[in-house]
Amino acid sequence: MSNRRNSIRALVASLLLFLGVSAPLSARASGDRTILWNIVTNCLDTSERDYCAACRWPRIDSPCQPKAACKDTTEVWAESADFVALRDSKMCGCPADFVHGLAIPRAKVTGVEDPRRPDGIWTFAWDVASRRMGDDPAIALVVNPAAQRGQDQLHVHLLRLRGDARTILARHPADRVTSLNQVWKAAAQRAKASGLTDYGVLVFGRREGGFMVLVEKESLEKLYTDWGCR
Repeated sequence: MSNRRNSIRALVASLLLFLGVSAPLSARASGDRTILWNIVTNCLDTSERDYCAACRWPRIDSPCQPKAACKDTTEVWAESADFVALRDSKMCGCPADFVHGLAIPRAKVTGVEDPRRPDGIWTFAWDVASRRMGDDPAIALVVNPAAQRGQDQLHVHLLRLRGDARTILARHPADRVTSLNQVWKAAAQRAKASGLTDYGVLVFGRREGGFMVLVEKESLEKLYTDWGCR
């Protein structure tokens, strides 16, 4: 019976990893879709009273759990008044050169469908990605469709395009923007023209300057990026 339970747990863990939900394993298994919002509200300011009791995933630079596992901690890459960038749990156990982060608004914004989605999150995310990955032409930013995300707080994935992605993407309709503040508008227009009510957004740089914005109903993270190291 014990072996059977272990096999079931392993199968569930593998399925959750395939789905790519960005949260600690124990929380993923519970189906909690508020984890990122809880991290933003309870885990960023270590000076808060009772911080260690209020935050389930304390910052790695906090005194709460200095030896806690990677998946049980929060690693902050950058902060501003409006946004924060964190290590995605998919980085846990990966080689040092693998990068996968999340840019998240501090205000409550559910996702791509939310009219409150902030234009500035794309510039913030790109700047953080550039600092982590240098002048890498493979830098990509992704927001998944509402139907294919695991969290109901907007989060932009910071990662790299797959090696063959540009060749494949060249065959898909995409829109060029000169400013990252134009991404949401360009994505919404493309989605409307394509008859999409729920969609994901992929942003990557053009070698000639500017950025390309691609919209599809599927998870662009899974289709075109190196989202996991295993």
